[in-house]
Amino acid sequence: MAKLTTDLEKPAQSIKPREIAARSEGAARNALATALIVLGVIVCLFLVWETSANLLVIFAGILFASFLDACARALGSVLPVDRVWRLTLVVLILTALIVLGIVWGAGKIPEQARLLISVMDSQLDVLQQRLASIGVDLFGPDGGRDFSRWFPDYNRLFGHAQTALGTTSGILANTLVILFLGLLFSFDPRVYRESVLLLVKPSSRDRVRAVLDEMGNVLRLWLVGQLIRIVLMAACVWLALYLLGLPGAFLLGAQAGVSNFVPYLGPILAAIPVGLVAMPLGTSMVIWAVGIYTVIQSIEGYVIGPLILRQAVELPPAWTLVAIVLFGSLFGVLGIALSMPLLAVGRIAVLRWYVEDWLGDKLG
Repeated sequence: MAKLTTDLEKPAQSIKPREIAARSEGAARNALATALIVLGVIVCLFLVWETSANLLVIFAGILFASFLDACARALGSVLPVDRVWRLTLVVLILTALIVLGIVWGAGKIPEQARLLISVMDSQLDVLQQRLASIGVDLFGPDGGRDFSRWFPDYNRLFGHAQTALGTTSGILANTLVILFLGLLFSFDPRVYRESVLLLVKPSSRDRVRAVLDEMGNVLRLWLVGQLIRIVLMAACVWLALYLLGLPGAFLLGAQAGVSNFVPYLGPILAAIPVGLVAMPLGTSMVIWAVGIYTVIQSIEGYVIGPLILRQAVELPPAWTLVAIVLFGSLFGVLGIALSMPLLAVGRIAVLRWYVEDWLGDKLG
């Protein structure tokens, strides 16, 4: 009996070291996998940080593709043809509008811009002298500003040809990349979406596809809403300042409309040129111009804007301002311009993939 017990114990004793070895090997593999995942995340974050400017340009291309797609969808209700033909018609119409705008504005806008720059420059001199008389140095010991540098003459431009050419070529290159990316993404968005889904495990592809579609819908609604707000604001300010008799009313209205692309901060900055241009016409004109601009901006910002964008994004004002400050400090002007759509897309990702899928909190 003792011999039988000893024989039965031998296999158990021989299996035990194997189990220990297998467990240790599994633990080592898990540790290695975890280390590789952490390393991969760090490398990805580093690459994102180093290529952030290029990634923002790519995102701008996606945003432009969303705009083209929204126009093609809207055109589908009145023109029942294939989507490719509708998108081609949208591109042709936009191209014609841009060409007409360039032809119309080539002889008018530069002269108006130089006039506005000259007026604001002289009024800043007056403002600086008044502040200096009470001991306030607004622009520093060297004056700190010269608006004419934005519109240099040919001699100064030739003297700084390398810098000017580098800056201009960079802007043009980014613009062309955004335009071509938008065109390529908009003509066949499903191909690019499905190529991204290949990186996701098959059981999660339907969920990721649904979230990506929701992000695209948010971008379309937000961008169309913003463009409507920009056009309305520009037209209202232009008409109001034109009736007041301010010089360069069209450019002042245009910059007031474009400033709405950056919420909260943009409209405040857009009021400064309006006040400076009105200063030579007297204190009453300054009050009228800035007052009318404030009324128009308040109506647009608190009534029209929320009505237009309430179906697109639901972002608390504080988070919007935080996003503007953070993206602006990290990525510059392009980060400020794209802070709102980035925050809107990030909100969808956090709510769907983290709150609902990871935490299990089903939102209504």
